[in-house]
Amino acid sequence: MGWSHPDISLEDLMKLIQGFVDILILTSGYQSSGSLAHWDPININKAFQWALFFENVLGTLSCLDVYQDSLKELDEALSTLKSDARFPQGLAHVSCATLTTARKFVLEHFIHTLPLRDSHLRPFLMATIEMDLVELSGTEHNRLSGYLNKLKLQNTLNNSDQNRRFSNEDPVASPDISFVRKLGECNGDSLTKYTVQELLKRWSAVSHISTIEKGLKITSNSITSSSSSVFDDYFKEQVKQDNAPVIVDQLVCFLTWNHWKVKNLCYFLDKRSVRMVSGASMIFFAPKMQWVQVFKQLNISAKSSDNNLCDTIELLLLGCISGRWTKIIEHFLSVSYNSPTTSEQHNEVWKLLHGKCQIVESKEETTCLKEKDILEYLAGILGGQLHPLWNISPVLAAVAIPSWSPLFRFYLDELEIQFRGDFSTMRCCNCNQEKKEHNDCELAERIWCLYIFHVYSRQVHNPSSA
Repeated sequence: MGWSHPDISLEDLMKLIQGFVDILILTSGYQSSGSLAHWDPININKAFQWALFFENVLGTLSCLDVYQDSLKELDEALSTLKSDARFPQGLAHVSCATLTTARKFVLEHFIHTLPLRDSHLRPFLMATIEMDLVELSGTEHNRLSGYLNKLKLQNTLNNSDQNRRFSNEDPVASPDISFVRKLGECNGDSLTKYTVQELLKRWSAVSHISTIEKGLKITSNSITSSSSSVFDDYFKEQVKQDNAPVIVDQLVCFLTWNHWKVKNLCYFLDKRSVRMVSGASMIFFAPKMQWVQVFKQLNISAKSSDNNLCDTIELLLLGCISGRWTKIIEHFLSVSYNSPTTSEQHNEVWKLLHGKCQIVESKEETTCLKEKDILEYLAGILGGQLHPLWNISPVLAAVAIPSWSPLFRFYLDELEIQFRGDFSTMRCCNCNQEKKEHNDCELAERIWCLYIFHVYSRQVHNPSSA
């Protein structure tokens, strides 16, 4: 039978749904230009009114069997809308089912995507309460009394759990999951009830993130301190030996190696790095057309301020490895001390450019379309100027730029120029001017990182090729 709603055509409904999607995008707290989106009680109330309209339309279609074909046609139209590459991936689950409870859908987006500052939370709660009071006006003679009675019911459950939660020393302690479950069983579908539920979910998520961040900080500090103490004890013991000068040289090499390992491992465990790789994962999950538009609006180029350009390059490189984050850390932890000199490491790494070093094929090393797109975009931003890469962590540049990328050759070419002491507009160290070998300088560290991820890993997984 096709579409048969008595009051609105499918074409007009889809236009309204597209407008509703634009509203949901703004619930992220930002406009498409990147400027902050202003939400006050009036605008939040309007968003809920939009949602209520879709609930009424879908309610009409869902209540009678005669409209089942209309529901199917609407779902097909929504699938077509979502297939557009410009459609926001965060709303890809929009369907007839979600529009049936559209106010909950709006509420979830406000709470879980909008930055919950006081300036946002206050107007949101005011609009939520107002919506509940308006809804109660049709069933309650004294709507305020009816609303307060519902709050008392929820407060009864809240009090049973309150002492445990507030006696916890952690200010963001996770709420008792049984409390959340009981609250969900309260009678009534008020927006206030759903708001409390979603706020508790967000509170729980923040608690878990806080716990993870504390764990990462403890792990990072533990790695740093244990590394120093182990070396100090070993060094004091070895200097007592007869061949102390030779042993001291070896220990200095080990100290440098260990310092680089700890420093670069701590980069992966740093709270800022974890947050940035999480953001990169979300950004590059979207189609290329969408994430390119995001970066274009930032108007970043090699001539931009150092901080903005550095953050953008870091975000792009993190996008290349977001799916391999855990494996990279595991590989780095497995690296044991080996003693090739910087010159020997340099020679092994440069064989990659001349096909003398066969890389073991693996899922991580095969050409990835997403990585190619990201690296091509990065190359366009750099415009042949590689000096911005020198502000990026050596380990990130080593692991995120694959050997098949033209950017890898450009990066190695610049390292080669500096290694030989030829003229360069940028300089990692003063070893050549001081006529010293590259042993513990930044250039040596960058070569070491390349060696660990591009050569050492091959030798570990395929010893016969070493």
